[in-house]
Amino acid sequence: MSSPFPGMDPYLEGDLWQEFHQTFANEIRARLLGSLPSHYVALLSKYYVKDQTAVELIDAPMRPKREFYPDVHVLQTGRGGVAVATAAKEVTPPTLQMRTITDVPKLRVEIRDVAERRLVTVIEILSLANKVGQGAAQYNQKRADLLDTTVHLIEIDLLRAGARIQLRDPHPEADYFVYLNRADSRWITSLWALNLPERLPAIPVPLLEPDPDVVLDLQAAFTASFDLVGYERLIDYNAAPPAPPFSEAGMRWIDELLKVRGVRETT
Repeated sequence: MSSPFPGMDPYLEGDLWQEFHQTFANEIRARLLGSLPSHYVALLSKYYVKDQTAVELIDAPMRPKREFYPDVHVLQTGRGGVAVATAAKEVTPPTLQMRTITDVPKLRVEIRDVAERRLVTVIEILSLANKVGQGAAQYNQKRADLLDTTVHLIEIDLLRAGARIQLRDPHPEADYFVYLNRADSRWITSLWALNLPERLPAIPVPLLEPDPDVVLDLQAAFTASFDLVGYERLIDYNAAPPAPPFSEAGMRWIDELLKVRGVRETT
């Protein structure tokens, strides 16, 4: 079964995003390889960002599972055949648990020309680690460095949480965004603003002059990625979507859609 949503599936915005991000990047690369002229190649590039999004408290269980460890093993018997050993001791549960700041691997798609392996276009799929804390600062610096070059930049932001990329003008109200900044017009960023009920767009992918753009259908890539793994088997559509919460109208739309598609229980 495919995702019940016509475009982005908001249930992927939680703990499944890191896994989906990798699958989505691979699918975008595969589709580009099928449409690029033969003198270009699409490659996957891995880099690491500091993930501070997971620095939050996890409530310690009120009644943790009891674990017992012997203080001393029985090595021999004493006089009269009485075993010498101490009583088992219960482990003291921690006060709380906190997630660790880690280096998280990210994939991006790079289009290069075959003759010189020159970097032509970068396609970034943003994760929450790119949008908050130290990871956001790291990404913004890397982005600024890239915009000082002659490389085209496409950024796909399918996460509602975290900061949007920095533009001179304010963003319109929308759930998701796709950005295209061409090397020959840095002062203008083409922006696709999308809300949850909308299909993901088909976008142009610029190459070197005089080669024309190739088209990347993001919805087709998204659906193929979702279907490949069968993410619906890992999602509880009876629960609320991951944070941040939608408006009341948005939640009503989600509830009605999931009931119509038969993946949410009716009451």
